[in-house]
Amino acid sequence: MHLLQQIVFILCAGTAIGIFTKKVVEVRRNILLGRDENLTDQSGRRWRNVLLLAFGQKKMFKRPLPAVLHFFVYAGFVLINIEVLEILIDGIFGTERIFQAPLGAFYNVVIGFFEILAFLTLIAVIVFLIRRNILKVKRLSMHELDGFPKRDANTILYIEIVLMCMLLLMNAMEGAIQLKEGVGNGFLISSLIAPLFTGLSLDMLNIIKHTCWWGHILGIFAFLNYLPYSKHFHILLAFPNAFYTRLTPQGKMANMPEVQNEVLYMMQPELAPTATDAAPVQHRFGAKDVMDLSWKNLLDAYSCTECGRCTSVCPANITGKKLSPRKIMMDTRDRLEEVGENINKNKNFVDDGKSLVHDYISVEELRACTTCQACVEACPVSIEPLSIINQLRRYLIMEESNAPQEWNLMSSNIENNMAPWKFSPDDRDKWANEMEPSA
Repeated sequence: MHLLQQIVFILCAGTAIGIFTKKVVEVRRNILLGRDENLTDQSGRRWRNVLLLAFGQKKMFKRPLPAVLHFFVYAGFVLINIEVLEILIDGIFGTERIFQAPLGAFYNVVIGFFEILAFLTLIAVIVFLIRRNILKVKRLSMHELDGFPKRDANTILYIEIVLMCMLLLMNAMEGAIQLKEGVGNGFLISSLIAPLFTGLSLDMLNIIKHTCWWGHILGIFAFLNYLPYSKHFHILLAFPNAFYTRLTPQGKMANMPEVQNEVLYMMQPELAPTATDAAPVQHRFGAKDVMDLSWKNLLDAYSCTECGRCTSVCPANITGKKLSPRKIMMDTRDRLEEVGENINKNKNFVDDGKSLVHDYISVEELRACTTCQACVEACPVSIEPLSIINQLRRYLIMEESNAPQEWNLMSSNIENNMAPWKFSPDDRDKWANEMEPSA
């Protein structure tokens, strides 16, 4: 019987890991559809960002209550997975609590600590459910979250509750067995629950214990394969995203070499490439679709937690305009997933007549942005919605000539008069002459 269980376990584990790996490879391919961008300089600062932003969740603590609750869930997820390692080894080799013998009495301390984390995670998850569904916190109840995003957030919370309950109940069954056999008192938290089950027979306690064991690990396998389709993929991607965050000062606009070269060649024609030179790679001015963005923009889209902190501080959104930085990231991810499915189906991308701008993100949204960087500053994992907005706006103006009339007039005045105002350079100092006292 043990051998059969081992075989079933290995098949389940192998299938889960295989399906997860296949999806991760697809996500990586989708991210690398973006333009190249070198973000490997200053490795010391980058590792510091990983420690402070991803591990330490530094920016989360600007809002202490949700930060503390999130830390419970985060710590529970990271540390309780050490016990999952034990379950994996037990499942493969047919052992039971393989770490218990080498750790001795310290094993109970470790499991007791994990149970405290599991209990705190349960409390945090229940509070999160109340905030989302009863208190309806504004940033968690916006229309852009209607449908799958709201179901997704709740689904993950329900899964967390089930997993933590399975873990505690499994340990409680073991504690009840120990009480009936007089060989121990169980673990810290589950020992408080164990006396409730001492009236059951040993056979029934063992059945419940093993059912919870299988339910816990199969739930983790299911959770693993749900992650890549969920906003909770940030659990894994927050770390590389923090490492590759841009280190340039916030608000610094990246120049486009293509535009700079056009101006340079106009001023110094001798530097322009000749017919015999290798043709330079032609890029779009700005970005029309996800393939025109950089791979970091696309990594940002997959790393978005949909927490809405960016939108809650966006002055355009606060004043009732259509722009929501969170929606920009969600739309980018949705379009990228659609492009990925297109590639899966056709081997290569086949034009589907859609694009990120217009079909997913409207001109009205893009024009509402004030480029204030509030969204970038607020993001806990250093996502930059503004970078995507700027590139989409560049495309609208430079390739579609799609800009408000006021912007076109200003650009025309700068081009013709070297100033935003419609005055000839020769008349620019006329106001001073008019102020001279008459003779």
